[in-house]
Amino acid sequence: MKDIQNYVEKIRGNYAEKKADKLEELRALDKKARRPAKIFAYVFGTAGALVLGVGMCLAMKVIGDLFALGVVVGVVGIAMVSLTPLLYGAILKRGKRKYAERVISLSDEILHKA
Repeated sequence: MKDIQNYVEKIRGNYAEKKADKLEELRALDKKARRPAKIFAYVFGTAGALVLGVGMCLAMKVIGDLFALGVVVGVVGIAMVSLTPLLYGAILKRGKRKYAERVISLSDEILHKA
């Protein structure tokens, strides 16, 4: 009987209106601050790896007989991959600065209530 009651309460919780508490708002703000940096890092890092791969293919004459172009393209790919963590940090810092005031005030409220 207890198992059925727990199961019914769990299902009911999925449909009940949820109250947004301060901790949930804090988590959402943290995600909001980090999301642009993460998306940029994944996209730019992946693009850099692909550019590096194309450069390697050109240099090893898999695609064509363009060794010099392959080296140049590969160096561009290496630069992109190498810059990804630095640019990620800069974008993350900007996102944190944007939401810092609200995050600090929310965290103060949570800590003083606890």
